[in-house]
Amino acid sequence: MSQTMIATPEQMRDPNFTPPLHQAVPLGIQHVLAMFVSNFTPAIIVAGAAGFGFGSAAAAEGFPDMRYLIQMCMLFAGAATLIQTIGMGPAGARLPIVQGTSFAFIPIMIPLVAGQGVEALSVLFGGILVGGLFHATLGTVIGRIRFALPPLVTGLVVLMIGLALVRVGIQYAAGGVPAMGTPAFGNLQSWSVALVVILVTLGLKFYARGMLAISAVLIGLLVGYAVAWAMGMVNFTAIARAPVFEMPVPFKYGVTFTAAAVIGFCLMAFVSAVETVGDVSGITKGGAGREATDREISGATYADGIGTAVAGAFGGLPNTSFSQNVGLIAMTGLMSRHVVTIGAIFLILCGLIPKVGAAISTIPIEVLGGGVVVMFGMVCAAGISMLSDVEWNRRNMVIFAISLSLGLGLQLEPAALQHLPDTARVLLSSGLLPAAALAITLNLILPPQLTDEAVEEVSGGHKGHGHGMRYEDR
Repeated sequence: MSQTMIATPEQMRDPNFTPPLHQAVPLGIQHVLAMFVSNFTPAIIVAGAAGFGFGSAAAAEGFPDMRYLIQMCMLFAGAATLIQTIGMGPAGARLPIVQGTSFAFIPIMIPLVAGQGVEALSVLFGGILVGGLFHATLGTVIGRIRFALPPLVTGLVVLMIGLALVRVGIQYAAGGVPAMGTPAFGNLQSWSVALVVILVTLGLKFYARGMLAISAVLIGLLVGYAVAWAMGMVNFTAIARAPVFEMPVPFKYGVTFTAAAVIGFCLMAFVSAVETVGDVSGITKGGAGREATDREISGATYADGIGTAVAGAFGGLPNTSFSQNVGLIAMTGLMSRHVVTIGAIFLILCGLIPKVGAAISTIPIEVLGGGVVVMFGMVCAAGISMLSDVEWNRRNMVIFAISLSLGLGLQLEPAALQHLPDTARVLLSSGLLPAAALAITLNLILPPQLTDEAVEEVSGGHKGHGHGMRYEDR
């Protein structure tokens, strides 16, 4: 796309440059296609965890509440993107940053709503509202707290997010959580449809170039959807029942403030803020060949928080910057924020047309499962990639080992926390928060180098030996 654009190198690197409309519109749509599936998937996961998603009694009514969550995720992803590209006072980096619904908060949201139906959403949105406002305040100090979140911590957190979600992906691919324990769960039909999505996605990722590769998950879902339709697995009832146009309803599900939700969302705001800092830096380096300014980083963090808080007031989920769009900017070589503004307007229009959300809700869960198996695996891979920047000396190995073991262990065996108060149990059973808190604390308090004796005491005397390999301080 960039090769056909009539623009000087200076214009290509200028965030304020506006390409001709016939080029700006398809470029803006590209940004939406690159993030579309990731943006609505958290809403489907939350609905399923709460019990009004796939396989529930809500199916007969066309999934009205799940459809509304999907709709709000699109609408407020677009609204938050506009804050980033156009700006609103101190909020907004005025850069081509695409906002979308964050996967990072899913391990926090699932314990809050698990099996409690639509009524649990008021607690969820109370946490999102406060967490978003807290996130916005981080814009004033983000430069001074980055030291506490090095790649060792952020890589561990991203890896934990992926590990928390891979089980959901397998359940969806096998027929969905409500079907567990039934003969239909994991049958050949479910797996065959999911595998079609996985194979098409992998094929495009490995053998296609440009936008085909970037939109591989979306195209894989479309192919899987067509196969599922041919097999009689698609029900269009939800589309017929959905209205053509609908405005968002403030506090549609009410708002309730609980300690578990507020603490959980505020703590995760730190991680989301650092993720945004990385994306802003990636955009300015990849598109303009320069470092991000303090003003851009601060404005992006403000916009993250405000976008999340506003979304929570209307039934949307937490927002963050989307890293897949950073790669798209590097691919096109175009830094124009106005191109992304066009994509944001497209998202807003989709959010105001319920039939779009209803069409998404007709995707069979097995089809979605194939897509999220790939996406969640890529989240794990992104965490491992971040960890590759870590200096793996004895100190960092101890921090990583203890944090991962405790976090993943509590996530896999939440019954170990059954005697704790509800607030502590919800926060700790996420696995993500205890792992992050422990990693941050140990990273701040442990000396730069641990002695051999300290490591021997922590690791039970093995001193870094394992399968014939010795890990030396570097």
